[in-house]
Amino acid sequence: MRTPFSLEGRVALITGASSGIGAHFAQTLASAGAKVAIAARREAKLVLLSEKIQKGGGRALPVVMDVTDAASIDHAIAEVETELGPIAIVVNNAGIVMTAPALDLSQADWNSVIDTDLKGAWLVAQSAARHMVKLGHGGSIINVGSILGLQAVGQVPAYSAAKAAMHQLTRVLAVEWARHGIRVNALAPGYIRSDLNKEFLDSPAGASILKRNPLRRAGEAAELDGALLLLASDAGSYINGAVLVIDGGHSIAL
Repeated sequence: MRTPFSLEGRVALITGASSGIGAHFAQTLASAGAKVAIAARREAKLVLLSEKIQKGGGRALPVVMDVTDAASIDHAIAEVETELGPIAIVVNNAGIVMTAPALDLSQADWNSVIDTDLKGAWLVAQSAARHMVKLGHGGSIINVGSILGLQAVGQVPAYSAAKAAMHQLTRVLAVEWARHGIRVNALAPGYIRSDLNKEFLDSPAGASILKRNPLRRAGEAAELDGALLLLASDAGSYINGAVLVIDGGHSIAL
């Protein structure tokens, strides 16, 4: 029986899908019935993920995409629509972070983070929305923000600025594109354990941060699944322009 959370027959594009949360999101959407286009710059990892999804009974298409290059995005989206069909769901997950004091962060590192985390999300959303409007089917765009776009911490000035801007961009696009049947929302995860950060989270500095979380722990990637499926599916059909925080209460703790 089809449920409000079912994504059966829909096509989803996930950027930054070669590893970490992006790869997890791709598997989650595929498990809900979506045909997934997994996009990133590293093709080898995409192929491995595609094989894993298809062994589990899903459909996955590896797509090489550079989110900072509009031509690369347009080419990738055209490829996805040719191979899988019209894109109904976009998860803007591609992102990088440069850690340095604000006094020491180079202009090149600042530009790299803003280009990937903010401009990249904008370019992908715009290109996908143009196709949705042209084909007249609407859809759901989900930007992956962060609680660091909501609260101030040191050492990540470009990342925090990009995520805060992404949250506001989400609201603006939600207002503009609703008349086309396109919902735009954002997830704002807190500290989610991954291969990239587990060493830090297990360090004294990481433990100090997690002590300020009311749940006294980091989150797991699977704990983002409910929010992701809510925003991607018909279950969230009246949710538009929301920035949904999933952080165990970290951002509201004193």
